[in-house]
Amino acid sequence: MASRRFPIGAEFTPDEGTRFRVWAPRRRRVDVVCEGPREAGRGALVAPLDAEAGGYFSALVREAAPGARYRFRLEGGDCCPDPASRFQPDGPHGPSMVVDPKRYRWRDAGWKGRSIRGQVIYEMHVGTFTREGTWNAAREHLAGLVDVGVTVIEVLPIADFPGRFGWGYDGVNLFAPTRLYGTPDELRRFVDAAHAQGVAVILDVVYNHLGPDGNYLTQYSDAYFTDRHVTDWGEPINFYGRDSGPVRELYLANARYWIEEFHLDGLRLDATQDIYDEGTDHILAAVVREVREAAAGRATIVVAENEPQHARLVRPVADGGYGMDGLWNDDLHHTAMVRLSGRNEGYYTDYLGAPQEFLSAMKYGFLYQGQRYKWRKQRRGTPAFGIPREALVNFTQNHDQVANFARGLRGHQVTSPGRWRAMTALILLGPGTPMLFQGQEFAASVPFLFFADHTPALAAKVRAGRREFLAQWPGLALAERDDGFAEPADEGTFERCKLDHAERERHVEAYRLHQDLLRLRREDPVLREQGASGLDGAVLGADAFVLRFFGPRGADRLLLVNFGRQLHLDPAPEPLLAPPEGKRWSVLWSSEAPAYGGCGTVDPDGEDNWRLPGEAALLIAPDDRT
Repeated sequence: MASRRFPIGAEFTPDEGTRFRVWAPRRRRVDVVCEGPREAGRGALVAPLDAEAGGYFSALVREAAPGARYRFRLEGGDCCPDPASRFQPDGPHGPSMVVDPKRYRWRDAGWKGRSIRGQVIYEMHVGTFTREGTWNAAREHLAGLVDVGVTVIEVLPIADFPGRFGWGYDGVNLFAPTRLYGTPDELRRFVDAAHAQGVAVILDVVYNHLGPDGNYLTQYSDAYFTDRHVTDWGEPINFYGRDSGPVRELYLANARYWIEEFHLDGLRLDATQDIYDEGTDHILAAVVREVREAAAGRATIVVAENEPQHARLVRPVADGGYGMDGLWNDDLHHTAMVRLSGRNEGYYTDYLGAPQEFLSAMKYGFLYQGQRYKWRKQRRGTPAFGIPREALVNFTQNHDQVANFARGLRGHQVTSPGRWRAMTALILLGPGTPMLFQGQEFAASVPFLFFADHTPALAAKVRAGRREFLAQWPGLALAERDDGFAEPADEGTFERCKLDHAERERHVEAYRLHQDLLRLRREDPVLREQGASGLDGAVLGADAFVLRFFGPRGADRLLLVNFGRQLHLDPAPEPLLAPPEGKRWSVLWSSEAPAYGGCGTVDPDGEDNWRLPGEAALLIAPDDRT
């Protein structure tokens, strides 16, 4: 008898058939009902499952082969999909399907994975990344991502969810890649192709709640969820209370499943502040451990979203941390958007967009590490000193932040071209790990809005909740009343968000900007060290600052950023501006290059002292001029 690879679900072996196992402690009897082949017109096959200790039921059904559709019948009554279904061809309310993962022949045997240092992340929503919205279509654009400098794709959640479109954060079938984007093997083919191009793929997973529609877990057990805590989206998962053992087992198996069966290179964990565990082995640390073990020697990346900014998530396990590789840096995003847009309302309230904030973010990561935070009326963050700079994932756009801005506008659409180029340079050349949101590399003109195809009753609640959330921005509330609000359940809202990849050619200046910056990041011997040899900075004016990357034997780099009008520094009593002994500064790169739509660049360190162009960034390096 073949041993099981996962604690529950349907597992096929050619010599035996399919072995079904499910945890259903609230039930006394469970049958598996397999539909007959549709083309043969046969009736359903019903097989009773044997009761095991701890509320489990299992059975071997020799007749069930890959492609067979099945449900579990509970105590002779309702038939429900498998909680660990590998595929839901008709959606969450339909039957589950037996899948044989070994049918796919992988071609990535030489792939070693990627660790976070030196990477460039690209956040992708498969449904809107292409007009077709499929894995197969996305695969055709991998070469373009490699060309611009992307090394890691972070895919938004794909656990199946009801409806025709959605972000994926209301998934209900943890193990089933949504049928909306293709089959499980088409996902495998996408990952395989990415690895062939040197690109890692990590998956955004939601372990803090399940969606409200299509969630059948409570039909099997009341222990999956807990009322000891509250989230903004639904009941949190029971990771430490009564009967939490099988619940933890399910989620740890899910983390392992994505790595083993789909060769994924890691996970991004959504809203970890709403994943509660008061046990001695926190579920987040256990997930990281599961990912590392499942990779069997391949390098992996585990990144978290954590609104309170708890640095322990990325501290080593030996130091009491959870051992993750990265945390999203919301602080840097928020101060960047204040600087770019001029707004500091809503959850941007505690940011000024001042030069010191950018310097502190580059040097120390989070801006709030325990100070009072007015917006939340409490303290925010914990000390992050000492964590690796690459552990801070820095961005000016992501799915949430674009959608939360007025009318789903992209960052380049809410500021001036020069200021956007300068900010892009700071994020892409800075010492953290940069992340782009799909289409950002070519200044996509399409918005990214909140969309979700729900039943009419649920859609009305989602619409009301979305309006309430966005009302924290007074200016946006006015836009809503002026019919600027995009209806989440309207298919047109979804369609508007699909990228037009032809814009890569039409917006070639933006594309070239990202391409050149990421080439510099990758090839420059000082920048690619991500500040490991030393990093310091100074404020030069109300809108300007300098970052100095220290290199070996005086091979330093200066990144000069000016978000305001042109600046003449005379005098310039700032030692970080002084060149290495016997050297002069020379412009290595400028955001004002005509190739990016700029007006050209003069020597910033001239005979009349320092002159910084307005709304621009310059990277300068020492040369042998005297």
